[in-house]
Amino acid sequence: MEKERKIRVLMAKVGLDGHDRGVLMICMALREAGMEVIYTGLHQSPEAVAEISLQEDVDIIGVSSLADAHRSLVPKLINELKKRQRDDIPVLLGGFIQPEDIPELKNKGVTEVFRPDSRLNDIVDYIRQKVTGISTEK
Repeated sequence: MEKERKIRVLMAKVGLDGHDRGVLMICMALREAGMEVIYTGLHQSPEAVAEISLQEDVDIIGVSSLADAHRSLVPKLINELKKRQRDDIPVLLGGFIQPEDIPELKNKGVTEVFRPDSRLNDIVDYIRQKVTGISTEK
């Protein structure tokens, strides 16, 4: 019997945002849910995150933003994925995202936005459903 491949998630911090407590908590929750998580560390460029996503053959990318640079940096990441013919990789965004920014971000290719009041279980379930097409809700 073939072992099922784990969902591979790349978690990233782009730009000069040095706050990583939240992203580390998300990484732990995803690992506990059985996913393989690669964390880029702080201060990554959109180009570096796109390249890492290819090297690591990830299923989905999560970007944490707590420094309000998401309106410029996340669309740059999505453009870098397009340049590499990998705009099929969903990009999720989490952190302090103003509600009025969400429609513009989704219009530019962000798959989903999770704000500080999001539950960890909802994030885990969303990723599972997005990657496998199967919901884990009961």
